[in-house]
Amino acid sequence: MTTKDFLIKWLAYTLALLPVWFLQDLLLSRYPLLGVKPMLLPLCAVAVATLEGSLGGAGFGLGVGLLFDAGAASVPGISVLLMTLLGLGAGLLAQYVLRQDLIGCFLCSVLALSALDLLRIWARLVARAAPLRPMLEVAGKEILWSLCFVPGIYLLFRWVFRRVPKATVL
Repeated sequence: MTTKDFLIKWLAYTLALLPVWFLQDLLLSRYPLLGVKPMLLPLCAVAVATLEGSLGGAGFGLGVGLLFDAGAASVPGISVLLMTLLGLGAGLLAQYVLRQDLIGCFLCSVLALSALDLLRIWARLVARAAPLRPMLEVAGKEILWSLCFVPGIYLLFRWVFRRVPKATVL
């Protein structure tokens, strides 16, 4: 794959990420369903990881983490690390354990969202910010609401995947 092909490929993925980011931050954040907002950016990292594998997933996860960090008030750098690890893990799971299709993406998304929410719950429990039961209820609603977007996000990135240059084997 030439440098030009490489740049075109990742630019196309980045352009596909932008409408999802706008949907999450500008539209869905203003109109929460049952008091929760969906997390769509981690689903984008998982979708690309499912299609591209572990290395591509980790790289795209790093970019998603930077975007996530820019828009969220959290510990700087933690989102970059978490999204990179999610991309790496989802890519490995889809490549070697599951299939690289919608079902594999859905299962990786369930695991990714659950891991993110468990980390957030653990941090709040350590800080004694809230009791466990309400946090679990909110996390469950958030995961279910976010999972509703997996098919659309997967299809968007699969559409890009089918149209971008692929690595050639000589």
